[in-house]
Amino acid sequence: MCGIVGYTGDSNATIPLLEGLARLEYRGYDSAGISILADGKITTAKRAGKLAVLVAALKEKSLPNGQVGIGHTRWATHGSPIDRNAHPHLDPDGKVALIHNGIIENYHSLKVALENQGHDFSSDTDSEVVAHLLGAEYSRVNDLTAAMEKVCKQLQGNFSLVAIAVDSPGTLVGARRNSPLVVGLGDGANFLASDVAAFISFTRRALEIGQNQIVTLTASSYSITNFDGEAQNAREFEVTWDASAAEKNGFPHFMAKEIMEQPKALADCLLGRIDEKGQLALNEVRVSDDELRDIEKIIIIGCGSAFHAGMIAKYGIEHWSRIPVEVELASEFRYRDPIITRNTLVLAISQSGETMDTLMALRHAKEQRAKVISICNTHGASIPRESDGVVYTQAGPEIAVASTKAFLTQIVAAYLVGLYLAQVRGIKFVDEVRDILEELDEMPTKIERYLETSERLKELAEEFQSAQSILFLGRHVGYPVALEGALKLKELAYMHAEGFAAGELKHGPIALIEEGTPVLVVMPSPHSPLHDKMLSNVQEIQARGARAIIIASESDLAIADPRAIRIPDAPVLFQPLLAVLPLQLFAYESAVIRGYDVDQPRNLAKSVTVE
Repeated sequence: MCGIVGYTGDSNATIPLLEGLARLEYRGYDSAGISILADGKITTAKRAGKLAVLVAALKEKSLPNGQVGIGHTRWATHGSPIDRNAHPHLDPDGKVALIHNGIIENYHSLKVALENQGHDFSSDTDSEVVAHLLGAEYSRVNDLTAAMEKVCKQLQGNFSLVAIAVDSPGTLVGARRNSPLVVGLGDGANFLASDVAAFISFTRRALEIGQNQIVTLTASSYSITNFDGEAQNAREFEVTWDASAAEKNGFPHFMAKEIMEQPKALADCLLGRIDEKGQLALNEVRVSDDELRDIEKIIIIGCGSAFHAGMIAKYGIEHWSRIPVEVELASEFRYRDPIITRNTLVLAISQSGETMDTLMALRHAKEQRAKVISICNTHGASIPRESDGVVYTQAGPEIAVASTKAFLTQIVAAYLVGLYLAQVRGIKFVDEVRDILEELDEMPTKIERYLETSERLKELAEEFQSAQSILFLGRHVGYPVALEGALKLKELAYMHAEGFAAGELKHGPIALIEEGTPVLVVMPSPHSPLHDKMLSNVQEIQARGARAIIIASESDLAIADPRAIRIPDAPVLFQPLLAVLPLQLFAYESAVIRGYDVDQPRNLAKSVTVE
């Protein structure tokens, strides 16, 4: 969603603001803008379109050299993506400028009340309503922090806000409710941002801002209060990756780089999981062993690729722990009155840790007294902070909107939870768990070996670039892999694609098969009892003229097709970590051939922070 960055320091604010916005482009946006406080007034430049449009405008007419400012990339919710709806927004007197991420649910009633007081609005956004409210409060109390406190208590919905004011030079004030906001603590400068990526080239020191809190920043100080003005504490942490991790490093796209980073990401996810006793250790799972022994049911919640990761993880967790597992779309979870007790464990999966549907589902589960363990890639985010425990995937920054390395590490992190439950509950002995982990440790090498020999996917993408529809088939753990492959093709190449459980083929989907229909088939391991059944499915679709593209293990001698895509052999539960790779590459190459923006697909955002 929207990208937020604020700067206060001893340099020209425009430079770090533009760099911060550039590093936040991956979040998805349709306009960009900057406000600078200098010479006793606020000067604003904003444009619809990509950041490059704003940069070009600033080359023609530069902003004044000021030492405090705010910048924003907007993803349209209220109001179309045009110049006047871009952020920042100002109050009627031009004394206050504000940027906003989220949705203000009661903006209409607030706007009507302001209009009745004589306010005129220049945009269609809910955000401008907040700017007007803040300006009005600021004119009364002459204290930007106190004004922000009063405004936040009037707002319903989810938001992160950052503001500057003419009469408060050198000061940034930010607030958050259910939307990400983090402080960067620099040397002679401080930052506010929706993501640490915005300031990573300036500082690695960061500060968590809690729920319903307000932060006041100068170049050399910070203070934190809640919406009632009461002082609050904050936890400082260090970002463990540097700016180069968010660069393309010679790759044509971030997605290409992140696909190739998957062996390292998986290895990092597994690093340090064995303690001095040789046992599996998940140090940030703050749920006691006694509580884990009482778990009667596990519910996995996630959205998009995270949901598919949960579907795969279900097989491993049930197999190892013998606890029944349900997998739910987070966006649907709390609306169906789910059965949750104190003996329910909820696994919440989110790359960003800010996915609003998942966060709200998590809160619903906690209200029902369930224990929650999150699986997340982002330290200090809302979902891990509000969970009883967390397993960080350690995948490093994932910039491309379409998830790749985060998806793989989510599967592995969920598997670790399943193995940990098996160990704690005595279902698996310590040496059995260690043997499974040793097999898992071999996967990064196998992934690397496949990626080194994967150029055939470009040929396939060229062959099917004009296809009207592409189908994906899988069974057992291969079924969610098929769903993920179809999702990737939809996201990136804007092609109609559907994933099916192959056993359901004759219950309807086979009607879609006609001469030349491309069907990507995720073949089970040759040792699986489902292998022969999938072979029958392949024969059925080929008999109807379909073009079957088979993803099969290297040792699968039953697949004689020389065009089959071969992946290294792996145990059944680990095969998805390999089988998904050609599907990621196929979607990537298809998007490149069709001339689409691989890293920022249309209408999509990396972190969906509204429901």
